[in-house]
Amino acid sequence: MSRRRVVVTGLGVVAPNGTSVSKFKEAIQNLDSGIRFIEELKDLKFSCQIAGLPLYDDDYLNNYFNSIQLRGLKASGLEYGVMAGIDAWLDAGLPRIPSETPLWDAGVIFGTGILGVDKFREAIYKVDQGNVRRLGSNTVLQTMASGISAFLSGMLGCGNVVTTNSSACSTGTEAILMAYDRIVNSQAEIVLAGSTSDSGPYVWGGFDAMRILPYKYNDDPTKASRPMSASAGGFVPGSGAGALVIESLDSAMARKATIYAEILGGHVNCGAQQNGGSMTAPNNEAVQRCIKKAVQHAEIHADDIDAINGHLTATSKDPVEINNWCEALGRKKSDFPYINSLKSHVGHCLAASGSIESVATVLQLRDGFIFGNMNCEDLHPKIEALIDNRQVPLKTLYTSPNIIAKASFGFGDVNACVIFKKY
Repeated sequence: MSRRRVVVTGLGVVAPNGTSVSKFKEAIQNLDSGIRFIEELKDLKFSCQIAGLPLYDDDYLNNYFNSIQLRGLKASGLEYGVMAGIDAWLDAGLPRIPSETPLWDAGVIFGTGILGVDKFREAIYKVDQGNVRRLGSNTVLQTMASGISAFLSGMLGCGNVVTTNSSACSTGTEAILMAYDRIVNSQAEIVLAGSTSDSGPYVWGGFDAMRILPYKYNDDPTKASRPMSASAGGFVPGSGAGALVIESLDSAMARKATIYAEILGGHVNCGAQQNGGSMTAPNNEAVQRCIKKAVQHAEIHADDIDAINGHLTATSKDPVEINNWCEALGRKKSDFPYINSLKSHVGHCLAASGSIESVATVLQLRDGFIFGNMNCEDLHPKIEALIDNRQVPLKTLYTSPNIIAKASFGFGDVNACVIFKKY
């Protein structure tokens, strides 16, 4: 008995270079960077004073939150996630206002690394000052990790699984695969899947302290994020949210929904911080195993992959990642698929990276292009020894990829790889 087919029927994104799917697509096609100088980081004496930060007016939130929900709202990750999630839901042609009966076959799996950091800070000050009664009734909702999935479920009336996953940089990709698994196993028909990340100094400060952020580009922000480049100096911190409506093909066809792409399968694993793996470095055997298992589960051949949307953070581990792809797929030099990294456009959006990058992956399949890599004119020599530089496009290619692999690798030696196919 063949397994159920699973498709993507809705997209939503809040990214540093676009807070709608249409603006985001235009930005990645045109190589428009969302990385900018942040005055607050300079005032706080950060070494790296740039970041990928979504921009919108406060009034824009009225399109998503009611006056009660907006009262005391101080959680950027919650804002981003709700905006992206509702946009994806509406894009899929699903009802915005829930009925009195929950949608028993529709769920939410929306991940985050941390939620409501600014709200936490506000609460700590009030508690320390003896003003606990002035915290307000929404503090818990804005600071609990599952606040994002709970908010979306209540706004949309989802009565199936409602949960929040958290696995560092692989969170968003993992959420998509969790949704896929639930639908394949006939436990749901529709799942809103995605991830979000708070923004600001209290999220990015730890990375600045680790000295893994670039500090030489404060006067030239758009040149700072340099995945696969010989002159890469660390990842640029970013934030935002991505959301995908994942649905059984049967349900999508019955609704006559627009189908963006098909999910063929994927794999999630962990290197257990063994054999060279650590809290911050990958166990290469585990990475390769994750990719191989994803290809096997998708029931395709490694040669079927036309492009890779890599993790590729602009650190010293980029050549290692490319080598892992080469070993896992058994493909090198001119035989290697095209590969790109959205982080050259928006920075590393942490827990939101996998979902935002998956939105970009699906758009490439639907609209027939492979976005170019920014700041990679000086391809790292260790990468150039493995693959032809033509496989790392510097400009957007208007072609027709059929299958794209998207992978994310996170702190804790965790890995996730999903295989998308043009529908």
